Amino acid sequence: MNINRTVKFILHKRNKDDTKNLAIRMRCTIRGQKPLDIATGHHVNAEDWDVERQCATGKGASVINHTLNAWRSTMDEIFARYELIEKRAPALDELRDLFNDMVGRTPVLLAIDGNAPSETDDLFKVFDIFVSTMSKQNSWTTSTEEKFHALRNHLKVFDANLSFVTLNDAKLAEYVNTLLEGGMRNSTVMKNIGFVRWFLRWAANAGWYKGKSHDTFKPRLKGTDSKEIIYLTIDELKAIETHVFPPQRIGLEHVRDVFVFCCYTGLRFSDAAKLKRSDIHDDTIHVVAKKTRDALVIELNKHSRAILDKYKDAGLPDDKALPTISNVKTNAYLKNLGVECGIDEPTRIVYFQGNQRHEYVFPKHQLLTTHVARRTFVVTALQLGIPAEVIMRYTGHSSFTAMKPYIAIVDELKRKSMNLFDEL
Repeated sequence: MNINRTVKFILHKRNKDDTKNLAIRMRCTIRGQKPLDIATGHHVNAEDWDVERQCATGKGASVINHTLNAWRSTMDEIFARYELIEKRAPALDELRDLFNDMVGRTPVLLAIDGNAPSETDDLFKVFDIFVSTMSKQNSWTTSTEEKFHALRNHLKVFDANLSFVTLNDAKLAEYVNTLLEGGMRNSTVMKNIGFVRWFLRWAANAGWYKGKSHDTFKPRLKGTDSKEIIYLTIDELKAIETHVFPPQRIGLEHVRDVFVFCCYTGLRFSDAAKLKRSDIHDDTIHVVAKKTRDALVIELNKHSRAILDKYKDAGLPDDKALPTISNVKTNAYLKNLGVECGIDEPTRIVYFQGNQRHEYVFPKHQLLTTHVARRTFVVTALQLGIPAEVIMRYTGHSSFTAMKPYIAIVDELKRKSMNLFDEL
């Protein structure tokens, strides 16, 4: 079912002429029910608010908009659960309570000793509570849990006596230096710090952490503003799509078909792997993204439809729509596929470790992974003139920021194409 609802952000005015320090509220409206307003805790002046885009524009806008995007995604996830599992609209009390629980606006548990949460409680035990709680609430995959277990180990190695009392911006700066000295890439360090800030924000909401480092600690490391995106050109995609395999290479043909299907739908491999025949409705597929829990409806085109039709009567187990194998094995086979199809354009990879720049050049087939398909979909769609806002509806991207690297790629392709006129 589809729940008729809207989620938007508004400024709350106590008096109609107020223009300064206005509270930002999230307003959820379900057809037939009165609106539900939830205070975000952020304030802006009217001049620093874009009414049409529902976002802050002034100083500190990035922090505010990050919260708004996260809250909108959480609400989308909640509605997806009710649409696909409960198959009913939630009552306002249910909506409010589940939302508050998922974003940690209410204390999750009492402290370890049964008293009120305190910043003197063991940080690592609280971290375990955080992982357990978030894993259940957000239906984390095993790989996500492993990332947080690795984070816990990094923190423990850094300082086995780390506590909420000692954890401040200076301590986190020491932690960053330790990770860099251990050979971690700058981009990985920033992801690591993002997870730490998530934990601290949750701990602060629950009453354990009294500091502000989850808001104030924002290290700047080289190479983290740009994102290396490996994708297939249209010619490369067609070369793989039309390649003819001998009967003894049926396994590689299956890998090719799943990969190409993702190139034409934007699905993550994890979602293609769990796609069932029952998820196909006329010319659309309906899925709940494994990673984000977003409910996606993706229209089929002639390419993706042909692949589904190819395996319609294949008798795959568990009502599966596609002949998938594990992600690890698929990635290994994709490199062989790239060699066989001549995907060998020299491709540069650049990354930073601290201030040191590393640059390597590989034939593109060595860089093929399942995620290249999703990136290929986005770049191809932009080249075809499909608006970014529409592409985001297909892929489930919640922030326009995630689309900027792809738009930059297409702009560069357009520039190079125009330069061809200089050769006439």
